[in-house]
Amino acid sequence: MPRSVRPGYICIKKIMQTILGSGSAIGNLLAKELKNFTNHIRLVARKPVKVNADDELFPADLLDKEKVEMAVKGSDVVYLTVGLPYNTRVWEWDWPVIMHNVVSACLKSNARLVFLDNVYMYSADEIPRMTETSPLQPPSRKGRVRTQIQQIMLDAIADRGLQGLIARSADFYGPSVANSPLAITVLDEFRKGKKAFWQVDDSKLHAFTYVPDAARALAMLGNTEDCYGEIWHLPTSSEKLTGKEFITKVAAELKCKPDYYVFKRWMMKLVGIFVPIVRELGEMSYQYDRDYAFDSSKFENRFSYNPVSYAEGIREMVQASV
Repeated sequence: MPRSVRPGYICIKKIMQTILGSGSAIGNLLAKELKNFTNHIRLVARKPVKVNADDELFPADLLDKEKVEMAVKGSDVVYLTVGLPYNTRVWEWDWPVIMHNVVSACLKSNARLVFLDNVYMYSADEIPRMTETSPLQPPSRKGRVRTQIQQIMLDAIADRGLQGLIARSADFYGPSVANSPLAITVLDEFRKGKKAFWQVDDSKLHAFTYVPDAARALAMLGNTEDCYGEIWHLPTSSEKLTGKEFITKVAAELKCKPDYYVFKRWMMKLVGIFVPIVRELGEMSYQYDRDYAFDSSKFENRFSYNPVSYAEGIREMVQASV
């Protein structure tokens, strides 16, 4: 994919593009990618840190409506990439407030909104063949939150004139992605000299989105006028690998034995009594007891984009962890 700005993009170098929830792996890479489209980038977080030398920093809590309005003021494109603690109660309380605040601020400033979403709202039966048109029937509380906040945004697009798009990703992986399931359960464990582990069933296929691909795609979508008003899956390799094959590939890059165990659902329930994060993961375990296939052909065809292969992505992930 050429790095230069192509015909059809809406941006000129003077317009303001703002990242709400900067500082994460996706936020940092997105800030770098946006330099291809603008010289005016604003990073918003509780404690924002510059990525590019000329970034504008704006400290703000996205739960504060007035602060969000101030953060968004003057923006032409706003990217909502914030990540909340992986806690259902926090999600149920904070996410609707954040989405209402951001939508209101974007409408007030006439800014376009790009929302980075996940796949939790899809029906469990759709996990083996997820597309942008998959039915929404979330089997989890977290999924119901994602459905709720998506609807807030879609209603604003339909009824209030918001210009927005939703970009969905499979599970993240890649260099410096601390919360990637592939890093936490495999790479980090091998690095500690321990056995890796996989949730529920290592024979099932699973898709992962390479974070640099996701960041580049977000910048492209946000700067392409005819992409607004739609839902997009971010570019993700169509290779079909099982949990066991992912573990083997990571071990090969580390030059270690691919020793691992399967973290069964009953084990998660038991450990979850004492470890809150395991309890939180438990309700999402259905994503590992069946094939998990994420179709991003809509984006790839629109932009003639080839996602990074798993071999290359895992190599970069491992090298960045050295």
